[in-house]
Amino acid sequence: MIPREVLQKIRRIQIRTSHLADNLLAGQYHSAFKGRGVEFEEVRPYRIGDDVRAIDWNVTARSGEPFVKLFREERQLTVTLLVDLSASQGLGTHWQTKRELIAELGATIAYSAMKNNDKIALTLFTDGIEKAIPPRSGSRHVLRVIRELLYCQPMGHGTDITTALEHLNRTAKRRSVAFLVSDFQDRGYEKALKVARRKHDVIPIVVTDQREFELPDVGLLELVDSETGEIAMIDTSSNRQRRLYAERAREIATTRDQLFKRLRMDPIYVSTGDDFVDPLRKFFHQRECRR
Repeated sequence: MIPREVLQKIRRIQIRTSHLADNLLAGQYHSAFKGRGVEFEEVRPYRIGDDVRAIDWNVTARSGEPFVKLFREERQLTVTLLVDLSASQGLGTHWQTKRELIAELGATIAYSAMKNNDKIALTLFTDGIEKAIPPRSGSRHVLRVIRELLYCQPMGHGTDITTALEHLNRTAKRRSVAFLVSDFQDRGYEKALKVARRKHDVIPIVVTDQREFELPDVGLLELVDSETGEIAMIDTSSNRQRRLYAERAREIATTRDQLFKRLRMDPIYVSTGDDFVDPLRKFFHQRECRR
């Protein structure tokens, strides 16, 4: 039985994200992603300004007047959300945790896909696959996606991006648009990402929190790694300790971003407490311009 407060949260997210998909991101999602191809629809008389390469010479020869072929995009795509539910997603030093941010972000993408009649699949992972929901369309399916994003209780604690990508390659029957949503606190996933990149349109979404890069000056602090359980004592009143902490975080982020650059991937960066709509809108716009 899902607790009442979770049902209320699902309802709030449903209302907010459906509104975002309808109003703020309307049209941009459709323009950002290509369909699987085009198929012939009909012919019509040639008009001034039409591309001469579209002329149907057989019909033109029979009728004695120029006709052009019309095509329509075979639109329906499969959008896969690969979502990291490792223990580090519980961090949140603003009014929301990383997991809550991921739920809203994932719901917005799912509703945007639904409005365009695309199918949505969901894979939740930690250091293993926690749950996999096959692609379907419709509002009831999106509600299930939101419920799982919020309510799924993972068995694992760590992060294994390689396992998630291998699962995608093994189960996806055709090319899909795959949003890989994680804080990317993992190593050794470069090879799996390269393989998935060749088969699918993989889009990394990097979820962060301010405290991963900056410690407050609060004296002696015991830090526990939520994924490994490792404990470390840090004197946050020491400028050197805070600087080393920040430098280590930047090194990890730089290594990750250099990998994305080598693979010519366009990541989306979101952070707790910040609006994720602008990064999404900017990404969709860049994709549309590139098309």
